[in-house]
Amino acid sequence: MRNTTDSWWRSAVIYQVYIRSFADGDGDGTGDIAGLRSHLSYLAHLGVDAIWINPWYPSPLADGGYDVSDYRDIHPDFGALDEAKQLIVEAHELGLRVILDIVPNHTSDQHFWFQQALAAGPGSPGRKRYIFREGRGEDGSLPPNDWHAAFGGPAWTRTSDGQWYLHLFAPEQPDLNWDNPEVRAEFESILRFWFDLGVDGFRIDVAHGMVKDPALPELGLPEFCVMPDEGQENHPHWDRDGVHDIFRSWRAIADSYPDRRVFVAEAHVRPGRLAHYLRPDELHTAFNFDFLKSPLDADKLRTVIDRSINDLAAVGAPATWVLSNHDETRHVTRYGRAYTGVTTRMRDQGHPSSDRTLGTRRARAAALLMLALPGGAYIYQGEELGLYEVEDLPESVLQDPTWERSGHTVRGRDGCRVPLPWTGDTPPFGFGPAGSTPWLPQPEDWKSYTAEANQADPTSMLHLYRDALRLRRTNAGLSGEEFRWLDSPDGTLLFGRGNGLLCAVNLSDEPVPLPGACSPLLVSEPLDDNGLLPPDTTIWLYED
Repeated sequence: MRNTTDSWWRSAVIYQVYIRSFADGDGDGTGDIAGLRSHLSYLAHLGVDAIWINPWYPSPLADGGYDVSDYRDIHPDFGALDEAKQLIVEAHELGLRVILDIVPNHTSDQHFWFQQALAAGPGSPGRKRYIFREGRGEDGSLPPNDWHAAFGGPAWTRTSDGQWYLHLFAPEQPDLNWDNPEVRAEFESILRFWFDLGVDGFRIDVAHGMVKDPALPELGLPEFCVMPDEGQENHPHWDRDGVHDIFRSWRAIADSYPDRRVFVAEAHVRPGRLAHYLRPDELHTAFNFDFLKSPLDADKLRTVIDRSINDLAAVGAPATWVLSNHDETRHVTRYGRAYTGVTTRMRDQGHPSSDRTLGTRRARAAALLMLALPGGAYIYQGEELGLYEVEDLPESVLQDPTWERSGHTVRGRDGCRVPLPWTGDTPPFGFGPAGSTPWLPQPEDWKSYTAEANQADPTSMLHLYRDALRLRRTNAGLSGEEFRWLDSPDGTLLFGRGNGLLCAVNLSDEPVPLPGACSPLLVSEPLDDNGLLPPDTTIWLYED
């Protein structure tokens, strides 16, 4: 039975839906609300507690929907607002909560506010909703400062009247000015609009970047940096204290609803800073990027797990755990390499080779580790099918803005966004009607990875996830937040939860014995002939 308490979010498993690539209901090659609605029962049967839907708002799609032109409607490629309302109702009937993305750091350059700002000219109230500045140099032809954009190039673009506007991401994504009360009031209204429709929460994009130092000081860095240096204080556009006033006002809105509404932060911050976002009067949870990016190394993982749990416990917040998302290389591929942490996606020929069999084995072990930890967890669509990163997409189909703005040196994130395979032996594998063409091509060998093929194989990744999620719901040892490390050999992890439940993870090169007097509950790979736990394997056990 799913968690129905007000504190459901403390242990929720949330399934990320990248809607363009989940399921195509009308055959135009793009995933949509109709496709998502047709697979809600699949998600309920998988055993997750909620779905998080990446931006489905009207957008020119310069950055996959993270350039929003209208925050109160649905992109016509995805459906209509009435369909969204129906989806929310149907999800709730199946016991699934619905979390949306909100993008408050920037809008699309096609948003009516930005179009008004361009038309009104320098000094107008419309321009004060964004960050416009005069350029440097005698003729103002140099950007106002040396900041870089996430997708390459300077973080400033000049308008036809000579002023420059700030965009920490693509030029089509102008940054908002959160010192402007009108901006704050507008987003509070947007939150209420969706909460009134029954949405259960929001994931906040770039939660750490909304407030900027109005002096716009130089950074002195040669390129964009996603996180401040560990010793750097008072960064001019990342993790500024001003964001916390915003989130306190948002929390008050969420708490004003009789059914608890929740927030999860995307916040890239220095060690020890994440807890500031999760104080009792601010946000509820945040993504754990340290865990996602960590190599599969027992000592490194233990350090990350300890820091995550202990730092957040200081403010009464739970940790969350995640292995993949729409911005990072799928972990089956990462785990098949000599270095198993996150690296930049370079051109194909620059990729170190990945052993898919090894990566899959490690991914199974990592899934059981993640789902045994106390707190919440996120599943990125397709990881429950064992999908890998598609690294050989033709250059002609790449759409991520990083590809163009990096001068064709960084391929970007399209490889983890390839549409899902559902059924059949040939593309589109049930993603859309037979004969339709998905917006990104699917590999031919995905016929072995479809949900249908996974369902037919009792040893598949899908069955492993279903079994693990069922046990998370029904086994008392995995409820609550009890957690304790136990002694184990080098290269391994062993910890206990409640009611004598244990989780053992072998990341060494040799088989290791199981803890004494224990009964196996679930294992990512079979034990060896001697009853030992093989390398790259995780097991859940009960102490006898």
